[in-house]
Amino acid sequence: MLHQEALSRRARWAGGEQVITQLMAKALANPKLVSLAAGFTDQQTLPVDPTRKALEILWSDPARALAALQYGTTIGYGPLRELLLQRMCEADGRSAAEMNVSVDQVVVTAGSNVFLFLVADTLLDPGDVVLCGAPSYFVFLGLLANLGVQAVGVETDQQGLIPEAVEEELARRAESGDLHRIKAIYAVSYYDNPSSVTIPAQRRAALVELAKRYSGDHRIRIFEDTAYRELRYWGEDTPSMRSFDRQGDTVVVAGTFSKSFSPGIRVGWGVLPRDLVEPVLSLKGNIDFGSPNFSQYLMHTVLTESLLDDHLERIRASYREKISAMMEAADQFLAPIDGVDWIRPTGGLYVWLRLPEAIDSGLDGPLFDRAVEEGVLYVPGVYCYPSQSRVLPRNMIRLSFGVPSCEEIRYGVEALGRAIRQVV
Repeated sequence: MLHQEALSRRARWAGGEQVITQLMAKALANPKLVSLAAGFTDQQTLPVDPTRKALEILWSDPARALAALQYGTTIGYGPLRELLLQRMCEADGRSAAEMNVSVDQVVVTAGSNVFLFLVADTLLDPGDVVLCGAPSYFVFLGLLANLGVQAVGVETDQQGLIPEAVEEELARRAESGDLHRIKAIYAVSYYDNPSSVTIPAQRRAALVELAKRYSGDHRIRIFEDTAYRELRYWGEDTPSMRSFDRQGDTVVVAGTFSKSFSPGIRVGWGVLPRDLVEPVLSLKGNIDFGSPNFSQYLMHTVLTESLLDDHLERIRASYREKISAMMEAADQFLAPIDGVDWIRPTGGLYVWLRLPEAIDSGLDGPLFDRAVEEGVLYVPGVYCYPSQSRVLPRNMIRLSFGVPSCEEIRYGVEALGRAIRQVV
């Protein structure tokens, strides 16, 4: 057995069984469980036909097929990067010149988590601080822990990160002489994981202004995770946080096709401030000197043939039905229970559920095993809070409607309602 002292510090920081591992073990041990835990996309709407068509088109050009099967560049396939930049600018209703951005700042990676890791590893040292929403995306919290970085929770509400709460933390650190440790602010700006909320434009502008105002000897960056932007089912789109960064020196954008097209193809991307391009690419080059080139050629074909936009219409329609099924079931089986409420999502894949304060929804609490016995699996909300948070509530639950059918969603919510009543 390997002694703990034989491991690197980062290996020790990442040590311990992950919550995802524990949840998967529960699911495998109980195959009849309805999982409202996994944040996967809908298996039935994965793009089999669009991918087949894109492959046929790619394969029909021998020169492109050969190029796709060869090594690519560290920064990524140029034509794909151009399309990614074009789509971001069009979504924000501005030109690249107005956004003060060029294709040389677009980097392709094997999923957005890899991009976030590269940026974090480039900018952050052990002991540095990143301000995150309380709650926040727990996989990113694990990434920070792996780097020895402290995730500090900042208060949120039904519109996401509260700028006044962010400023309070920044001002407190400045007064105590500790501001230099804060290197970044992280936010899932569209249909947050886990809370499903979208930060409104006014708050986005305020957060960018705060990051710039409190940047002194070092620049405070904003990591804008846009993984769910295209999973909008109702309402209007909101300009990205990057669109409020006129100088282009503050906001780092991370995006992915995992939720909007296929997680198995593994194509993510990011848009960097100019001063970060070289150091991030130097680090990336030492790790992979080029993300999967074939996947990039494939996604470029998907985009040029308008196969992504057609697919988005299909999955949006499917997820609208699933959200409606979950909301109807929640109204019937959860709303009558005193102290239970939730945020009604307009996009994304999640529902953020609040239970009576006396109920511990954690893996060691009474509700989790009771819910499993009733036939449903969920993600305990406590894992979505940075360890350094003023409050660490144990009565929150993240539900996901991505994988199960409408019938399974109804069954799962009903089972959860039974479990809550028994614990109450």
